[in-house]
Amino acid sequence: MARIAHLSDMHFGAHDPKIAAAAEAWLQQRQPDLVVISGDFTQRARRDQFRQASAWVNRLRAAGMKLLVVPGNHDVPLYDLARRFGAPLRRYKRAISNDLCPFFENDEVAILGLNTARSLTIKGGRLNHDQMRMLRDRFARVAPGKTRILVTHHPLFAMPIGKGGELSEAVGRHEDAVRAAASAGIHVALAGHFHRTYAEAAEKMVAHAGGALVIQAGTATSTRLRNAEPQSFNWLHVHRHDEIELQVVVWDGASFQRGHHVAYFRQGGGWIGQDMVDPVALPGIEVAEAVKGGLRSSPLPQAFKRGT
Repeated sequence: MARIAHLSDMHFGAHDPKIAAAAEAWLQQRQPDLVVISGDFTQRARRDQFRQASAWVNRLRAAGMKLLVVPGNHDVPLYDLARRFGAPLRRYKRAISNDLCPFFENDEVAILGLNTARSLTIKGGRLNHDQMRMLRDRFARVAPGKTRILVTHHPLFAMPIGKGGELSEAVGRHEDAVRAAASAGIHVALAGHFHRTYAEAAEKMVAHAGGALVIQAGTATSTRLRNAEPQSFNWLHVHRHDEIELQVVVWDGASFQRGHHVAYFRQGGGWIGQDMVDPVALPGIEVAEAVKGGLRSSPLPQAFKRGT
């Protein structure tokens, strides 16, 4: 089993230092097999913001944690036009990571991160055809039994982002990107950007999307909240490519606590979601309406009765 902490949208410069310290302490205590951070380390890609983000990330590395990180659109300068178009990710590369297509593999999982941040878009993101070829080629060499995970800042799919369920724009070259992910056999797609916790089967979102489970993280430390959803991140237990547990870890005003906990498994060609009973879990954030309206309910298989 692989234990993965998935954080996103840190927004150093518009963050709460107390919450950032609490997230660090939570990770230090649990020591996940991998920490995934899916972009927006800073609020406006300024030097002091990257210094703060770098210090936070480097403390995790110094504690022996493995990280896989990708930039977000907020990590590209907005008002510094010369830097935005001449060297959009120079500060990110110096402060966070020089690798814009990081890859992690162990005996259980293979995980590829791809950069969707672009100079020509303010909020949106896109993938180019070279990245799509890399996506196919990287996973073509992965053993069939491993769980294949794709990490981007912008989700590949249009997402319900408001209380009324209005949909976001999909990533640029959406149709080609979805086909590439499907042909690569992606089992799980992790992203952020919208500051909303969400999970849904890709096949429920767009036709011919393959068999991926799409998982969105909310904002881990930003003070810029949406839909009254508090700061949170996701705690994943990947048992197999078709057996995954997801628990939302939620800020309660004083510390991060366990929240909504859902077990997912594939059966009959589709993902099935089942709430896990956790008597001390905080109410408030549901993983998604998809658990009720999209993914089906079913008794837990024996594999998910092992706990977390």
